[in-house]
Amino acid sequence: MPNIEHVNPSYRFNLITADPDDNKFVDCAVIAGATYIVSNDHHFQELEHYDFPKVDVCTLSEFLDIVRTL
Repeated sequence: MPNIEHVNPSYRFNLITADPDDNKFVDCAVIAGATYIVSNDHHFQELEHYDFPKVDVCTLSEFLDIVRTL
C-alpha cells in the first residue's frame, strides 16, 4: 500500500501523560513525518500544549472535511 510506512521510532517523546500507552502513536507519527494523527481519543489534546515536535491531531470528522477539500 503506497500510503503506509512502517517505522520503528528510536526516540520516545513521552508527551501524553494521561494515557502513556498513546505515546507509541505520537512517536511513530513524529518519526514518520505524518501530517495528522486522526483520533477521537481526548488524550491526544495534550499535544496542543507542545510546539515541538509539532503533531496536528484531528477527529475523524475533521479529517474527512480536510480530505473532501483536496
